[in-house]
Amino acid sequence: MVVTGLAAILLAIAVLLVIVSAVQPLAARLHLPETVLLALVGILIGGAADLLLRTSLTNVFDGAARTVLNFPVNSQAFLLIFLPILVFQGALAIDVRRLSHEIGTVLLLAVLAVVVSTATIGLALFPFAGMPLAVCLLLGAIVATTDPSAVVGIFRSIGAATRLTRLVEGEALLNDAAAISIFSILLGAITAHHPVHAGAACYEFACAFIGGMGVGALLGRLTLLMISALGGTPAGEVTLTIALPYIAYILCDDALGLSGVVATAAAGLTFSLYGPSTLRPSTWRFLGELWEQLVFWAGSLVFVLASMLIPRLLVGLTRWDCVLIAIALAAGLFARFAVVFGMLPLLAATRLSPPVPLPFKVTMVWGGLRGAITLALALAVTENPDVPVPIAHFIGILATGFVLTTLLVNGTTLRWMVVYFGLHRLSAIDEALRHQILGIGLREVRDRARRLAGDFGFSGDATRPVLEALDRRVEEEREANTFDVALGDRQRVTLALITIANQERSILLDLFRIRGLSRGVMETLLRGADAMVDGARLEGRFGYVRAIRRQLRPSWRFKLAQWVHRTLGFDQPLMYAMMERFERLLIQHLVSLALTRFMRRRIEPTLGMRVADIVSEVLERRQKLLQDAIETMRLHYLGYSEALESRMLRQVAIRLEGEEYDILLGESLISEELHRELGRDAEQRRKRLDRRLKFNLKSGIEARIKSVPALRGVPDAVVHDVAMMLSIRFVAPGEVLYRRGARVGMVYFISAGVLESHVAEHDIRYVEGDVIGAEELLAGRRLPATVRGLRFGHLLAIRAREFERLVDEHPVIRRNIERLARLRAGEPEAPTLLLAPPERRIIKVIAMPPAA
Repeated sequence: MVVTGLAAILLAIAVLLVIVSAVQPLAARLHLPETVLLALVGILIGGAADLLLRTSLTNVFDGAARTVLNFPVNSQAFLLIFLPILVFQGALAIDVRRLSHEIGTVLLLAVLAVVVSTATIGLALFPFAGMPLAVCLLLGAIVATTDPSAVVGIFRSIGAATRLTRLVEGEALLNDAAAISIFSILLGAITAHHPVHAGAACYEFACAFIGGMGVGALLGRLTLLMISALGGTPAGEVTLTIALPYIAYILCDDALGLSGVVATAAAGLTFSLYGPSTLRPSTWRFLGELWEQLVFWAGSLVFVLASMLIPRLLVGLTRWDCVLIAIALAAGLFARFAVVFGMLPLLAATRLSPPVPLPFKVTMVWGGLRGAITLALALAVTENPDVPVPIAHFIGILATGFVLTTLLVNGTTLRWMVVYFGLHRLSAIDEALRHQILGIGLREVRDRARRLAGDFGFSGDATRPVLEALDRRVEEEREANTFDVALGDRQRVTLALITIANQERSILLDLFRIRGLSRGVMETLLRGADAMVDGARLEGRFGYVRAIRRQLRPSWRFKLAQWVHRTLGFDQPLMYAMMERFERLLIQHLVSLALTRFMRRRIEPTLGMRVADIVSEVLERRQKLLQDAIETMRLHYLGYSEALESRMLRQVAIRLEGEEYDILLGESLISEELHRELGRDAEQRRKRLDRRLKFNLKSGIEARIKSVPALRGVPDAVVHDVAMMLSIRFVAPGEVLYRRGARVGMVYFISAGVLESHVAEHDIRYVEGDVIGAEELLAGRRLPATVRGLRFGHLLAIRAREFERLVDEHPVIRRNIERLARLRAGEPEAPTLLLAPPERRIIKVIAMPPAA
């Protein structure tokens, strides 16, 4: 009985998947790229099917041969089904923050290199091919797409430098987008029989590229918002990621006329950037594993199915076609060489991108393999009824020959080139660290093995050889250890800070896993940890400390909420912003304590006492800043701070409770039914803790008003009205409150914190109880100096016109300010108030003690 129809197609796909599963271990054994072996398998299948259908020896396999040769997968299916998956997963797997430092190099290779390759190959073929220039350029655009799968597979299998792998992945991500955009423009011109105008083509390319990037990023953010709204449903969250690349690709490519590939890549990059702080760590890990599996199926099938068409595309190959293929190969290699060796040094010289070493450049030139996308684009030309047959024949043969040559020549020799240049070896720092870590780790393994041998009662004859072998390895690592001389103190400190920042990221993810963090706080803190890694990597200790200070400053949302509170009188935005800042500072405080313990336990034995002391000093400075920021807010909102800490501890306790139930189930001490019941009870209690805590923004403000020396004597009946006029402002270290020469728009009463200004070579400090701007406002003058925060501060602010009206109604305020000025004159060590009379002398004002 012969299988036909849909059943035959499904059976063929199943058989191909079986073949694909066998190709992977075979490629590893033969030391060949998987894509090369998949291409060979596809060619053999396609050639064998054609041979079986033509032979008269047997008719048994004719049905299977027809199914293979007439497989219902055309160029549109390749681009619509497989391309979004490949592009999205490629973007999802990229470390966006690390790639951002190489953005100049990536854009050069992804865009400029495609344009140069298209032009070079087209112009090189034009005198010899007997085809119009537009057709030769079309072929150049088709073969300009590089395939990263084979190259990255080789790099990872032999442990090539991560930067080289990152550059190749980043290039390939946007390379296809640029090539497909040029391909669409040229194919449209050929089928419409009109010339290509360079200006119009560049404008169309730029619009498609930039527009696709914007739409893709927007769709990625919208998907993340939808995931946040799902409330932690893993099945729904993962399902949205499956839909995202197809929505981005088809919407831009078919509806908006933009680049679908760029949109898919932008959506994937957006998801890679913000996904870890939006999805739970377990869901993010599952998502990564799922997409790796999907891209394995898609990448393998697209290579086999495209390669099955190669025998058909090569029908009619002549010697002259081989010469044209050689010309195209030489032109493509020359174009890539010119871009890599000609333009990358310019980027390095202008500091737009880090320098790329010579071995990297040579490997990147030779590693420009072409693959399934090139074959799919060539197939799109041969299937297009508006393309004349000679042009379709020319494109099909040359593009297929180009792909085969790069796979069989470049792909099989790339591994040798990487090994020849030593790109598979560890860096000097990693090599030195390797012996240091192994020595410490093996000693720990030896001690644990000795304890386990005693616990299990192993005999001395069985235990002794194992422990002696471990002792020998420990001694070998100790003798080979060059860590003390290979790295200077500066390098060790940088390495320690990078390790500390990465550990902070791990701790944050653990807190997120136990649901002790909200998504918004998680996203902000993860961005801060990544900024610390980048700062330490680029500028060492200075960059790390600068990233810490930047993270502790109020966010733009907090500043906007303060402006809304101060200008429009709406308290709710500032209340929510303060709640988020409270949570963020508290988490940072807890993480900082954990990092101190980690540093003593891990960093000190590995990098030495001196480095540990330097890093401890940095962490202590951070801890002091955090405590200052927390105490400033806790001073006025103590109840909320305690409630937040209590809720966080309860969330941790519930997570620990769930882990204990899992252990009991694993030890068969409770049944699955009881385990589910206990889990449901714990989950209900956890959900009750998800409700956000609230507090009164102006809690206790009347008591603080009564303690302000400048407002002493104001009737109690007026205090409530004054409280309604006041707004709240938080000041961070270094933040400017007033600039020199500014008009007084707000008068500030310092509730907590320290601010400073500099007048006539004197530093003037403002502390709790002082008033800023009152003297200048009442005297009708501008501020004579810039006022900025020295520590985190909590200020009560009142509009200038309301303060003037208050002083007019209650002259005691003016007398208080004048009295403060007289009492402070001649006491520079005490807290001061900035005063600038017409003769520009500084009158120092003492803060009166609060009334008993």
